[in-house]
Amino acid sequence: MTHPTASIPATMDTHPALSRLKDPRLLREMAYIGGRWTGAQSDARFEVRDPASGLTVARVSRLGANDAAQAVAAAADALPDWKNLLPQKRAALLRAWYELIIEARGDLALIMTLEQGKPLSESLGEIDYAASFVEWFAEEAKRLNVEGVTSHLPGAEMVVRREALGVAALLTPWNFPSAMLTRKAAAALAAGCTVVAHSSSYTPLSALALAELAERAGFPAGVFNIVTGDAEPIANRFCDDARVRVVSFTGSTEIGRKIAARCAGTMKRLVMELGGHAPLIVFEDADLDKAVTIAMGAKFATSGQDCLAANRIYVQRSVYEAFCKEFARRIEGLKVGPGLEPDTEIGPLMHANAVSKAQAQIDDALVHGARMLTGDRPAAGPLYITPTLLADVPDDALIMSEETFAPVAAVTAFDTEDEVVARANATEYGLVAYVVTENGARALRLGRALEYGMVAVNRVKITGAPIPFGGMKQSGLGREGSRHGLEAFTDLKYICLDLN
Repeated sequence: MTHPTASIPATMDTHPALSRLKDPRLLREMAYIGGRWTGAQSDARFEVRDPASGLTVARVSRLGANDAAQAVAAAADALPDWKNLLPQKRAALLRAWYELIIEARGDLALIMTLEQGKPLSESLGEIDYAASFVEWFAEEAKRLNVEGVTSHLPGAEMVVRREALGVAALLTPWNFPSAMLTRKAAAALAAGCTVVAHSSSYTPLSALALAELAERAGFPAGVFNIVTGDAEPIANRFCDDARVRVVSFTGSTEIGRKIAARCAGTMKRLVMELGGHAPLIVFEDADLDKAVTIAMGAKFATSGQDCLAANRIYVQRSVYEAFCKEFARRIEGLKVGPGLEPDTEIGPLMHANAVSKAQAQIDDALVHGARMLTGDRPAAGPLYITPTLLADVPDDALIMSEETFAPVAAVTAFDTEDEVVARANATEYGLVAYVVTENGARALRLGRALEYGMVAVNRVKITGAPIPFGGMKQSGLGREGSRHGLEAFTDLKYICLDLN
């Protein structure tokens, strides 16, 4: 069943915090396909719950493979007009979308906190981050220049163009439900691609709110489509459909491998941001207070549910105990609770499996001889993990080899630079690494020696629209953000013209 418009959802009175929405129409429960708000033929729905309270936030349409195919068809139909639209016109539509996102910032952040659980202050920051990609790529849309090539053939003129790949399928995660969508979608749209997207079923509401704003901005029907429902049948249909020419995925390395294999049959372009297992290395010459501040930011943002989180913290032995003492003191001071409570710093985890995995990693580290310096307070609720600091964690503990999506910090000592570089690189992952040192030559050496796509020296925040975000090894393929993120959605076409 399709609806050209949709009224305020029937679930508006389910969660009391929804009364705080200034614009209730941003809370959408239907998918958005071909410029229409669409429900499942069977009227099947799934519940989106607030992880802090367990209350229902919305009941969203559960679509499937056939609906995903309809979305691809709508995107394919819209593609010729969209890619042939003047770049300045695409830029203007993206700019209008950006302005609407900024205008709706408070409501978008509230929706995100209700479905994802992160503190409201972090949700507000993510909306700004998400909007920045739309603004950036609105400008970059006008800069896909044709390149001239000096001819090596007599009487010939040579030109290289960048052209839109085609329909782009975007598969986005629950930990950054707005920013991961705009980082992909704005680049694809700026390049002239049309988009079909699936957002995690834990957090579909942020994507649907962005679709509502895209519709208000004037995006033509079929250019931007959101399909809600179980991930596997929808993603599989996107991967199998030859009309989809590029798949951009953010998620685990395990799922990324499956998507890559599935896309091989139609030779799609792949852009993937996969797992991270970031080392944070603190040298003895570092400013201790700065080092602890960096560790707090790198470990506990998004309640530790971040692919950029510092999972393995290596501290040079001469300052190890002092670092651990101050780190423990700061961790004990973190405020844990629902994301809508003032000053909350650590919210709930997304689901019960995340809690179980985190607890298993803690238990395993203790069995392997680690010391628990913080974390023995009772949990605030069933989906909470008390912020935990484990010291003396050996390299063979699970937490030192598995990605940790929880507020659990693992710290261990090291002696020499060569030793810690070898330990930091001993992983299949290579997304980001952190280094804290006052030695400039060492910072440069580590920047080269660490096998990671991004290296942060003496700071936490390094991401943003102008930089190429991505990893090495099994942490991903390609880059997002920057001009490279735009180029990922284009093909090079060479044209040779005879002048005789």
